[in-house]
Amino acid sequence: MNSFKSPEWTNSPGNIEIHLMDNLEYLKSSPDMSFDLIYVDPPFNTGRDQVRTRVKTERDYMGDRVGYKGQRYRTTVIGSSSYSDNFDDYMAFLVPRLEEAYRLLKPTGSFFLHLDYREVHYAKVALDQIFGRESFINEIIWSYDYGARATNRWSPKHDNILWYAKSPNDYCFNYDEIDRIPYMAPSLVGEEKAARGKTPTDTWWNTIVSPNGKEKTGYPTQKPLAILTRIVRVHSRKGDKLLDFFAGSGSFGEAGASNGRDVTLVDSNPEAVAVMLRRLSMFNIHPVYNGVSQ
Repeated sequence: MNSFKSPEWTNSPGNIEIHLMDNLEYLKSSPDMSFDLIYVDPPFNTGRDQVRTRVKTERDYMGDRVGYKGQRYRTTVIGSSSYSDNFDDYMAFLVPRLEEAYRLLKPTGSFFLHLDYREVHYAKVALDQIFGRESFINEIIWSYDYGARATNRWSPKHDNILWYAKSPNDYCFNYDEIDRIPYMAPSLVGEEKAARGKTPTDTWWNTIVSPNGKEKTGYPTQKPLAILTRIVRVHSRKGDKLLDFFAGSGSFGEAGASNGRDVTLVDSNPEAVAVMLRRLSMFNIHPVYNGVSQ
């Protein structure tokens, strides 16, 4: 079940700055209160390397794969991307970056941390200390239904997104920008309400990025553009400054720039930066490698 509308482009796209460097170094070198919205999707500490292989399939009667109606296809590997997702002391790695994120937020800014069950509870304790417990606004559950099923426990099929506001009584929440979703039983609410739809709760249903879809970049753990577009539209305004310092495939950059926000993306992995440069080539991009403009 996909409850999101397809993202739409604004007439005035924003600019994107892409930094290839250690994100903690970037954060420490940036001035206080620089950003209106920060979203990060750090490694989840799965204990293994994350690898994605990009393939191309072409119809070939001698091919190695059989598809619809028995048609045969040839598979060609065109590349792969990877990063390490194994930390001995994950919170020692993450907390200094969370502290810097707090410093870089403007007084009315919001911070979103995207994790899963492995580390999210430890991260919330740390964020409560950094922001103050009163600044915790929501835990958003991104729920999906894809992949294998466990046979010895309930299969984990959701991620956790923590939302903190630097000023808990003064933050951006554009209610009118919320994309509406269908009622489960439209006949019970009347024709007008059914046509308008309802606003989502803190549980967001959306499939993962399709392995064969147009959105797929081939970079590991890519997040759906629709989720990030919702965060951008509701929690920032056109012209705002956005930051993602675990930028990966650049989904947050596309969500922000296509909606008129200026976005800074930071990643230390050259493979990630290469993916972003290809993916975001339609925008005005300013690459910066280890502090040197390209």
